[in-house]
Amino acid sequence: MFLPTRPSTETVSRFLSSVAHETFSYSETGATNSSPPGGYVVDHNRIKLGAGPQVFARAIAALRRWRQFNLGWVSIVPDTTPLEVGATVAIQAKTFGFWSLSACRIVYLIDETSPIKRFGFAYGTLRSHVEKGEERFLVELLEDGSVWYDILAFSQPHLLLVRMGYPLARRLQKRFARESLRQMVELTRTPANE
Repeated sequence: MFLPTRPSTETVSRFLSSVAHETFSYSETGATNSSPPGGYVVDHNRIKLGAGPQVFARAIAALRRWRQFNLGWVSIVPDTTPLEVGATVAIQAKTFGFWSLSACRIVYLIDETSPIKRFGFAYGTLRSHVEKGEERFLVELLEDGSVWYDILAFSQPHLLLVRMGYPLARRLQKRFARESLRQMVELTRTPANE
């Protein structure tokens, strides 16, 4: 859905109601939990956030509140949606002067404590999304105490408009990954009083 102005809360609510029964736009649901399928562009981005359980806890809190999306030009609405399998969210983005809403649904959750502590989730695109594919957001506390933020995605254009402007779509995907990594570094930075 493309709009000339930022979508209102009511517009977002109507959009989410309209996609409530949509199916995924791809057949390989859950593939970011093993190995991405062929025929898609795969993006894997990773950054060290710091070290220790406090950094890991801050990273988990940020993911739970969808803060890795709070980039100004893109966000999740509503950002109060709990991380639950089957929960549907809208990705709100402003690009080239227009706003868009695209729908995704959470496919699986990760909450592991051994041997490496890992927390995250993946969501997949619904039929109304401009792309098709899946994206996983993961934070890890490794045995050496380091904390990492990891994004793994596979995608391909879904709409004709995106296929026609694919180089621009790829630039936006790369911009999102780059800015999301930086955002998580900022969100997990150790406060001065700790």
